[in-house]
This record gives sequence, structure tokens and C-alpha cells, in this order.
Amino acid sequence: MSDLYGEILLDHYRLPRNKGQLVGETLSVEGKNPLCGDELTLHLKLDGDRVSDISFEGNGCAISMASASMLTEDLKGRSLAEVQRRIEQFRSFIRDGKEPDGEPLDDISALAGVAQLPVRVKCATLAWTTMEQGLLQVKQS
Repeated sequence: MSDLYGEILLDHYRLPRNKGQLVGETLSVEGKNPLCGDELTLHLKLDGDRVSDISFEGNGCAISMASASMLTEDLKGRSLAEVQRRIEQFRSFIRDGKEPDGEPLDDISALAGVAQLPVRVKCATLAWTTMEQGLLQVKQS
């Protein structure tokens, strides 16, 4: 099974989904992981309280870029409340290996082994932490 997860992770790294600029973005948020050198920018298009479109740009290790790709697929179309809940579910999954009840993680499950590599947790969570910063900016505006 771990070979399958590795293939999914590498697929998202080699063929990232939603990578590039986003025309008409509502918000962009930058995130950095100084330990690994990962850098990314999330571009969001909001329609009311819903993420109607999302993309990312950046450079970094396979884990951080694959995680960003997975995030864009998972969060597109969700309400901001759903996004916050999903970030919390992801955090619990990546730190404790606990999958959320009732809502499959799909490709995100490929990051399961990261919890056993504490140095890599920051790589996997960079996009998700950056997204959470974006939610804070939306709430403050």
C-alpha cells in the first residue's frame, strides 16, 4: 500500500494540480518553511464565503509541493467554514495519523507516513498553514 501512496505523492509533485497564477484573484497569501527552503503563494478567488477557485505557485520539496497540489483540489468549492474544518482535520491526520470520520481524505492519505518524520511535518503542513493565514486575513477585512 505504501507504494501506492508514494506514487500518488510523486504524481502530485510531478504534475501539480492548479499550479500557476489565478486571474481575478481575491487574495494571495505567502508561506515559507525556512527549515527546508519551501516557499509558496496561494491564490484564492472567493465568491461570498466560498472558495470558487484556488491555485498555488512556489518551489520546494516533493512533500510540500504535493501537499499544496492536494490542498487546491480538496478545498476548491468549499465554504470558508468547511475550509477551516478541513484544515483542522488535516492537522490531526498529519500529526496523529487519524483520518476524519465520514469524509475521506482521498489523495491526501498519501501523506500518512509524514507523521513518522517530524522534520517533514512542516513541509506537509506549509500550504495548509498558509491557507489558514489567508482565512484570518479574510476575517479581518
